[in-house]
Amino acid sequence: MPKISLEAARVNAKLTQKELAEILGVSNATIVNWEKGNSEPNLTQLRKISELSGIPLDFIFLPE
Repeated sequence: MPKISLEAARVNAKLTQKELAEILGVSNATIVNWEKGNSEPNLTQLRKISELSGIPLDFIFLPE
């Protein structure tokens, strides 16, 4: 399985940025920054994204 972006994982989970932000308890701007590579989620948040999207943690790519 190729690496997929955080944005693709979110889309795969059928969530908007706003919905994911609410689930994770962060702001919408935080999700935007993660997807642009300006910051990144912590391991707990990444695990939740992995669960929601059904994509293994090892395959979620964080932009540099």
